[in-house]
Amino acid sequence: MSKRTGSLVVSSLSVALCLFTLLAVNYNILQPQSSLAVFVMFGMVLCFLTYPAAKWVQRPACESAGDTRGRWSRERIVWLADRIASVGLAVLTVVCFTYVFVQTEPWPLLKNYVWSGGQSLGNRAGQETTLDFIIGGLGLLLVLEATRRSIGWIVPLLSLAFVLHAWWAPDLPDWLLPHQGLSVTQIIGSTFLQSLGVLGPAASVMFTYVFLFVLFGAFLEMSGATQFIIDFSQRVFGATPGGPAKVSVVSSGLMGSLSGSAVANAVTTGSFTIPMMRSAGFPAHVAAGIEAASSSGGALVPPVMGAGAYMMLEFIERAPGRPQVTFLEIAKAALIPAILYYFSLLMIVHFYSQRIGARGVDEVERKKHRIWEFEGLVFFSALGVLVGLLVLGFSAFKAVTGSLVVILVLAAMRRRLQLEASARVFALSCFALVVVLHQLTGLVAKSPTVVGSWFEPFVATSWRHPLGGQLTGRLIFDSLLGSSIVGMIGLLLFALLNRSWRPGMLTAMTRSAQNGISLVAASACVGIVIGIVQTTPMANDFGEAIKSVVESSLLLALIGIMVCSLILGMGVPSVVCYLLMATLMGSLLGEMGVDPLAAHLFIFYFGMMSMVTPPVSLAAYATASIAGANIMAASTAAFRFALVGFTLPYMFIYRPALLLMGESGQPFSQGDLPDLVFALVVAVLGIISLAAGLTGYLKTNLSAPLRALAFVAALLMLVPRLELAGRDFGHLIDIGGIALFTVILIVNWQQARRLSCGTAYSHAGKPRS
Repeated sequence: MSKRTGSLVVSSLSVALCLFTLLAVNYNILQPQSSLAVFVMFGMVLCFLTYPAAKWVQRPACESAGDTRGRWSRERIVWLADRIASVGLAVLTVVCFTYVFVQTEPWPLLKNYVWSGGQSLGNRAGQETTLDFIIGGLGLLLVLEATRRSIGWIVPLLSLAFVLHAWWAPDLPDWLLPHQGLSVTQIIGSTFLQSLGVLGPAASVMFTYVFLFVLFGAFLEMSGATQFIIDFSQRVFGATPGGPAKVSVVSSGLMGSLSGSAVANAVTTGSFTIPMMRSAGFPAHVAAGIEAASSSGGALVPPVMGAGAYMMLEFIERAPGRPQVTFLEIAKAALIPAILYYFSLLMIVHFYSQRIGARGVDEVERKKHRIWEFEGLVFFSALGVLVGLLVLGFSAFKAVTGSLVVILVLAAMRRRLQLEASARVFALSCFALVVVLHQLTGLVAKSPTVVGSWFEPFVATSWRHPLGGQLTGRLIFDSLLGSSIVGMIGLLLFALLNRSWRPGMLTAMTRSAQNGISLVAASACVGIVIGIVQTTPMANDFGEAIKSVVESSLLLALIGIMVCSLILGMGVPSVVCYLLMATLMGSLLGEMGVDPLAAHLFIFYFGMMSMVTPPVSLAAYATASIAGANIMAASTAAFRFALVGFTLPYMFIYRPALLLMGESGQPFSQGDLPDLVFALVVAVLGIISLAAGLTGYLKTNLSAPLRALAFVAALLMLVPRLELAGRDFGHLIDIGGIALFTVILIVNWQQARRLSCGTAYSHAGKPRS
């Protein structure tokens, strides 16, 4: 396969993946398991075609340059063998998942001639055929290999460990949590053939939420909104000391909330901000560390949270009798911790910039772009539509798709898009015409002779309520939104066919697919773990074992979950880390009296913090390559800048007012306001003290003793609440930390004043020239 042919195949599959996801998520055109089979199949085929079997397998240089002299060199033979094997694995992937599709989708032809015994794959659970088990076993091996290629060995080995545990469970000693075990056929059935494993909850979350947000971020970048975010941050913070670093913090936080991927965010914004920081005087590893720490926290920022809020909706379960968690509740709870995290980054950057004398952005460069350009309209319109639809109660995938409609329509009007005026008018007219024609399909919806079963999902919904027949604004808006989504599909096809718009659209779709490949493969592999956990008593046994170790100590349980999250998150996308930890330990903290929302936010935070935890900090790896810095130095710097992120989860577990909730997860009330104010004051002062200790600067340089005392003050204010002999000493410790920090501030302020007075005196005593 030539390079051009390979690129064409990958681009075509990327487009197919994006279009299929948009259609299948918004319209029930297939059975849920069939949709997941197609989705995972596309992701895994792209994985085998784009990732070699080993990193050292590269396309020969002579091949890339068109030189045929090294036609049979060892390098070329290895590369050809890898390509042949990869294409073979891609074909086997198509076979396995197509088999699941045809054995699941209830089309008359498939039901009558393909289904075994006239039953679908789901209905013959426990009675699978030999061919079912062969396909299932082969599919499991392909999932493991695709995950190994895309994210490394950690998740495949973990999945294999769970499979082997389920198989050997009856013979294991007590400390390895034995149970009755599963046979090979039961393992294959629960992990691949049925709806709990590979094509289960993890893949469903990726399909329904996460991939749409990846697409959303790529389309925003295509529309120029990413550059607007950076320009906006420059105008606000650029003139301050260390302005480029503050631009990095703010722009990465805004962009990361939309994309949700720390690595993709680091690469996107880092390509702009890291050169700016280097020119302002920041060392390479520090610039890389700042960008990595800023990018990793983006998914913690509401209202979007990079699909994190929607994943939590799928996993959080409250006790019977209590209302289930809503999206707005998650976004509200995440607000203050996210503000505190980025406040800490800004303070650390500010103190560090003052200490090294880092410059701000040049005035000419800062005012080069007007911040209220058309790209700003695209950004705020897309964000406003997304949040507005969520507030109105629309599903997350409908809200994201609605914001994509706005992005595409506005992108068609963008002046920087090299599109002829006639083409713009034609594209927008076609969009409007499709919306109108789709609305007319609602008139024939009651005629079975006109509307076939295959076309029924695409028919416009009625404006009238099916029971009372009255018109409602919500139904009208819902129907028009559905028609706009159909019009968006037409606009996408126009963009792919138009010569001027095609390159940008192909780039956005290909980038979305590339960013989603590792997530799709990893979610399928995590499904193996979930399938084993759901069909065995392992989760309960594991929770009981942890509880027996930590006994009644909540702090020990939190530390254990933190360590597990950081270890599992090494080299694994944070989304996958959260899915694993939520499956294994999501209920543990709830059993120890922690509200499920706070518990899942705790797990989610440390899944994100694993992106900047040495030695395997993926976000720092990406920024180090841009900055040309040493990887370990960049990782250490990122860890240092993100240090507050490791204390915030403990703070909101012990001070639930920071999540805008009362004790034991009760709704926030006016009586909780004093607790919130005190918690905020302590958190802000603790963050400033920690920033001063980390950078060695407050009003002026801190001496070594004062710097050590700053760490002590921060520790007193940021540590969890301490109880001894049944008495709570938390407030006393906090007040002690505040008092110590006040002393440090006064002493350092006096030192700065003496220093400035001495400088002024020396200048005044100089003779005039």
